[in-house]
Amino acid sequence: MFLRKPLLLTACLLALSAPAWAAPAHSFDFGQPAPAAKASRSVEVLMGDMSFDPKAIEIKAGETVRFVLVNKGQLLHEFNLGDAAMHARHQQEMLQMQQSGMLTPTGMKAMDHGAMGHAMKHDDPNSVLVEPGKTAELTWTFSKPTTLEFACNIPGHYQAGMVGKLTVDAP
Repeated sequence: MFLRKPLLLTACLLALSAPAWAAPAHSFDFGQPAPAAKASRSVEVLMGDMSFDPKAIEIKAGETVRFVLVNKGQLLHEFNLGDAAMHARHQQEMLQMQQSGMLTPTGMKAMDHGAMGHAMKHDDPNSVLVEPGKTAELTWTFSKPTTLEFACNIPGHYQAGMVGKLTVDAP
């Protein structure tokens, strides 16, 4: 009998804390972020207003690539790796950021949404924002052959053609 209450209390505490430890981590079936030092090559991607150059990139499965992202445009842009469905979901998140005033045409504002019960952040490991005139990097190890897109998911940018094809071939 004396163990029943502590066990019940422990079970309740675990159940209440479950969302914290059961929250899905960022995982991607096409690979994972990597340190720049692990890159076997670098690919420079120029970001214009509503364009990427190059429009297509080929990678080998198992390869670690350092993307050097140069924003030559006048607007804030994003470089995001994923498939079309991932981009559609991320576009909705970016729209919410824009509607909240956090995302502006040329940058991100630091905002505390803790009082509203949620925190809005742009911290996905497969994505980076690049302000006008700035350069950023994203290094990624591609795990398997697949076809992906690299895209800017700032509202309207993908639809205006700011998307490219990323092909991961067998090694």
